[in-house]
Amino acid sequence: MEIRILSVGKIKEKYLNDGIGEYAKRLSRYCKLTFLQVPDEKTPDKASDALNTQIRETEGERLMKHIREQDYVIALAIEGKMLDSVELSQMIGRLGVEGKSSVAFVIGGSLGLSEKVLQRADYKLSFSRMTFPHQLMQMILLEQIYRGYRILNHEPYHK
Repeated sequence: MEIRILSVGKIKEKYLNDGIGEYAKRLSRYCKLTFLQVPDEKTPDKASDALNTQIRETEGERLMKHIREQDYVIALAIEGKMLDSVELSQMIGRLGVEGKSSVAFVIGGSLGLSEKVLQRADYKLSFSRMTFPHQLMQMILLEQIYRGYRILNHEPYHK
């Protein structure tokens, strides 16, 4: 299975890049992992709702250019469904059994995902009702995907 991580904005912090690299290395024995980052838009302080919507749409269009027809799209969205680690592992396993060869996890920018991306999503996943920096979310997501594969393979993992 190919796991694609589509996200808005570059990760500049070394500690996040190091953590992402570590989980990418660990995941290499379970799946093909690819990353695609699209540029983010500058969001001025006290931007109007209309400008925020325009920024989300611009970033969303950039993401949509890289979402393929065959991708099973899981959008990370605060209003999505919350799963525990076992449920996420079961979802990954089920998608593989169903013949989904490409799963794209989509992480929006600081304002979230556009309506168009959310409509394209096959599933909306929430990690919490809290807001996390989108750069940090990539590492958290990879850790959970790794944990999910460990669970699927009946391998030990930290509870």
